[in-house]
Amino acid sequence: MKYLKNDENPGKRIIITVIGPDRVGIIAGVTGILAANSFNILDISQTIMQEFLVMVLIVDSENSSLDLAMLKNRLAAKGTELDVRIDAQHEDAFKFMHRL
Repeated sequence: MKYLKNDENPGKRIIITVIGPDRVGIIAGVTGILAANSFNILDISQTIMQEFLVMVLIVDSENSSLDLAMLKNRLAAKGTELDVRIDAQHEDAFKFMHRL
């Protein structure tokens, strides 16, 4: 995964992770929610590990009126529908949890 420069919308980025059995419609389901709520996808990475999809998205929330809590709720509901786990974290929390 590439790292974005620190000056690209600092404080407005959200990290979204998707993990679960691969099936048709997962990417469309996640990106549909993001597009409908004016989130801009800055970077996306996905891989299939045996039969499991692992996907990470970095999104810009600057133009969205949806707060992080509501985004998490909508993504979690979509995850339940698609039988995958979808998590969203503010970039600062993600960096704090994954610092060396």
